[in-house]
Amino acid sequence: MFTGIVKAIAEVEKAEKRRGSLFLYIKKPRAWRFGLGESVLVNGVCLTAKKIGKASFVTEFMSETLSRTTFGREIPRRVNLEKPLTLKDPLGGHIVLGHVDAVGKIIKIKSEFSEKKYFFSFPKKYSRLVVEKGSIAVDGVSLTVAGRSKVNFSCSLLDYTLKLTILGQKRVGDIVNIEFDILAKYLLG
Repeated sequence: MFTGIVKAIAEVEKAEKRRGSLFLYIKKPRAWRFGLGESVLVNGVCLTAKKIGKASFVTEFMSETLSRTTFGREIPRRVNLEKPLTLKDPLGGHIVLGHVDAVGKIIKIKSEFSEKKYFFSFPKKYSRLVVEKGSIAVDGVSLTVAGRSKVNFSCSLLDYTLKLTILGQKRVGDIVNIEFDILAKYLLG
């Protein structure tokens, strides 16, 4: 379980496809300590650290994960990272499981003062799960839904979020991983 508060941005050093799986070699943030088999959130996808070296770690995406996430369509150069929530951590965002529901697309970016409003499309079958002023995870980032329709939603992103996550590097037409709020899934799904 995660919070959607990104702790680091890391470079993808290498991507390798073998036996239907995708293996990503990701540069390990300097201060990060974690063990083999531990979970890590990579652009909103809960993955297992299969190998850990001094400077990098390796994760594996199986076919199911590839079919539901952006990683099955393109390999990013940089990724958002978050380690799992512990009982002593503050819940600063919302409960994020790392189980991506859909791939969405950035359809518009509008500048408003010190923030940018991002508009995302998503598959219509999930429209009940997008709640105005509710939580949503986009590429692993906990965001608040500012507005919605049956096929898109908007979120206002502060300069802080734009600088400390890969969302600030995204452009119109880019695809993103979307995880709808677990409470909405249980109550409305």
